[in-house]
Amino acid sequence: MTSATPASAAATASLAPVFFISHGAPTFALEPGRLGPLLQAAGQQLQGIKAVLVVSPHWQTRGVRVSASPAPETVHDFGGFPAPLYALHYPVAGHPALAAQVAELLAAAGWPTSLDGQRGLDHGAWVPLRHLLPTGNVPVFQVSLPLGLNAGTALQLGEALAAVRALGVAVVTTGSMTHNLYEVDFHAGPDSVTAEYVTDFTRWVRQAVTQNNTQKLVDYRQQAPHAQRAHPTEEHFLPLLVAMGARGNAEPVQVLDGGTTYHVLAMESYAWGLTAASTETTH
Repeated sequence: MTSATPASAAATASLAPVFFISHGAPTFALEPGRLGPLLQAAGQQLQGIKAVLVVSPHWQTRGVRVSASPAPETVHDFGGFPAPLYALHYPVAGHPALAAQVAELLAAAGWPTSLDGQRGLDHGAWVPLRHLLPTGNVPVFQVSLPLGLNAGTALQLGEALAAVRALGVAVVTTGSMTHNLYEVDFHAGPDSVTAEYVTDFTRWVRQAVTQNNTQKLVDYRQQAPHAQRAHPTEEHFLPLLVAMGARGNAEPVQVLDGGTTYHVLAMESYAWGLTAASTETTH
């Protein structure tokens, strides 16, 4: 394990961090597994940020929308899970002023954007944030994924969001390293044996991310092994491209190896802009 060099750490010290977090199944809120403690350790490095901006695949809209509720509700946007999951809440403040500022920034970058004063936090936001920032002491708002996004335009959306980091806003994108719900085996448990294709796909993505090879990731559908099987649909992978757009080209990435849950849901996650090596770090 290596840490960020003093020079690279100093270069990004004024920028809030960027994350891509695999949020897995909603039961991740109750079953932290390997990733939960890694997120909690990373969250301890977020002192001083003004807010968290979340991009989740569970909010897709025509055009871009930015949530501007002063007190976003915890949305239980799933069904058929254990009752204790529906009793969980993530009481947190929103930040309407920063949301409006981000909406203006996106509109200026060519993304038709509007504010949504009613939207709560979907489980792609509040479930991982319960591990990353368990006390809920940092305001949170969301930016939607516009319908019709692909890997290339997801990267561009991230590039448009990069400027918010200088405002003290951490960019947290969430999705899933692999997301084939047809093959999820809930009987296998949260610490199950990993399917071989999941290992192959995750290894390929990690190599592309740690080598800073954005073009390979944009072309993942054609280049990555088992890409179609790992992601029958793209919405849970696109947030990684948003994160790649928001991160700085020279920033070292920290790999949060979250293992695999339910046989096929890889929990691999990444962070940029953290100053301490609490996780595996690669240049």
